[in-house]
Amino acid sequence: MGQAGTAEAAVRYLRSGKALAVEALPRPELRCVREDERAPVDPAEFRRVLGNFATGVTVVTAPGAPGEEPAGFACQSFSSLSLDPPLVAFMVGRTSTTWPRIVRAGVFCVNVLSADQGALCRAFAVSGADKFAGVPHDPAPASGSPRLAGSLAWIDCTIHAVHTGGDHLIVVGRVDALGTGSGEAPLLFHRGRFL
Repeated sequence: MGQAGTAEAAVRYLRSGKALAVEALPRPELRCVREDERAPVDPAEFRRVLGNFATGVTVVTAPGAPGEEPAGFACQSFSSLSLDPPLVAFMVGRTSTTWPRIVRAGVFCVNVLSADQGALCRAFAVSGADKFAGVPHDPAPASGSPRLAGSLAWIDCTIHAVHTGGDHLIVVGRVDALGTGSGEAPLLFHRGRFL
């Protein structure tokens, strides 16, 4: 049985009511490393080693409040999460100045960037600039969030949940609409550079 068949069988089993209730595991205590403590892993080494994992690159966008420009930031920590219900997740730094604007909107669109959109990614990675200047986009059908032209795919979402994760937040979105764009191949990030 392939992965798709296994997943479908698991969903049928869970819906059948035969599945046993599963107790949640206790949450581990999370805390910041104090100034007088040594971090368990050197941050530079952490970044170097995990940089070997190639990721896709996205731009997460949200509509602006009345009189404001839309919000958006480059994000490589994006993943599908659940098929039923349809959920996706992305991680955002707690210090992000764009995140509060996305929270206020309550919705967002994940734009999966195409291989030729490296410059667009860099523009959305800069803080404080007018990120949408000269960037063609139209409103996503459910949220009105900017859907960037030339992207490989787009996922239009409502914020479903937000969890803490160290110096980041884990944002879960419920998918309201999605589709593919005009891009041909994905933009990938590996060892500090685009592929």
